[in-house]
Amino acid sequence: MPSEKSSRVAERKGRRNRPIRTATRTYVKKAQEAIASGDPESAQQSTREAIKALDKAAQKGVVHKNNAARRKSRLMAKLNALETPAG
Repeated sequence: MPSEKSSRVAERKGRRNRPIRTATRTYVKKAQEAIASGDPESAQQSTREAIKALDKAAQKGVVHKNNAARRKSRLMAKLNALETPAG
């Protein structure tokens, strides 16, 4: 059972991290949808915004830096597959 102080601290950090985490998820989801739509210009723009959001979240400690790097890598792989069709 956590102490009263540690639970207060955890709640305070959770309140501070939630909007950052939510915004990051939204940017990533928009980027994935833009990539799926097939429009390279909007996909590139939204991917850039998602990467910026992931970097900020990692810098603030909301997500682990390796988690952010993995998600950025997966987004870029999808974007690159869209821009250079396999042939």
